Order: sequence, then structure tokens, then C-alpha cells
Amino acid sequence: MNGKHLGPYKKEKFTHLRVYWHNSVNGRNPSSVMIQQPVLNSSSLFGAITMMDDPLTLDVPRNSTVVGQAQGMYAAAAQGEIGFLMVMNFAFTTGKYNGSTITILGRNVVMSKVREMPVVGGSEIFRFARGYVEARTKSIDLKAGVAIVEYNCYILHY
Repeated sequence: MNGKHLGPYKKEKFTHLRVYWHNSVNGRNPSSVMIQQPVLNSSSLFGAITMMDDPLTLDVPRNSTVVGQAQGMYAAAAQGEIGFLMVMNFAFTTGKYNGSTITILGRNVVMSKVREMPVVGGSEIFRFARGYVEARTKSIDLKAGVAIVEYNCYILHY
């Protein structure tokens, strides 16, 4: 590999980002919609599939600065606990990372204090991205169908 196709991205860089993922399944404008109901009648939600287009913000309050969207899906893949297969892009829409994405694919056991998922790719500034994210639930309101999760993203890229 001669690196020509990397353009200005020839030297590997490390980036740490902290964003807040705002998921809403209820209300007039939900950011997530269940497209497949659970296949078993259990508390694990096994078999449920939800599509999302969740705002990513710089701080916990929903009205803080939006820097992008978490777009993808999560599927309940565990029968004994609430554990999701997360397949999502963090698509950045403002500032230095505008137009760039990172792709996250991994297991999210939502009742664990900290969940780690791999970064498996990216685009633009995050070309050839690899790394991981740590997810920590900041708040959850099951009745309202709202969750806020802090994502610390640790990314190596060119």
C-alpha cells in the first residue's frame, strides 16, 4: 500500500469525542421506531428490532448543541437479559467533523453500568477508523420512553 489514496490522512491520529445520545420511542416525533415486535413474551424483548435517527448533543440536556445523528438500528439479541446488537453510524453534521461518520457495531447490555462496543469504520476525517466507545446511561424514563446515554468515543484514524 503506497498511501496515495489516503491523501492528507497519511499519519494516524487519535481522537476522543464525548457525545450524548437522545433516544425517544414515544410522542409526536419519536427518534426511534420499533419495526419488529419481540418474538417471545418476555422482559428481554428478544427479537425486537428498532430503527433510530437519534440526536447527538454536546451535553446531557436535550436542548444542548446538536452535533450529529446516531442512525441505524438496535435489535434485542439476548433472551436472558436486555441485550442489544447495536448497528449505527454517528453522522456528524457540524463543526470540525461535519460530514464525517464513525460506525459502531457491538453488544449493548443496557443494564450494565458501562458498555463497550467497537468502532469498525468511518468516513471523511475518520477514514479507516477503528477503536471503541464506552456507553453510560445518564437517565432513563421507561414510562416516557426516553433515554440519554453518554458515549465516549476513542478513535484511531488517518
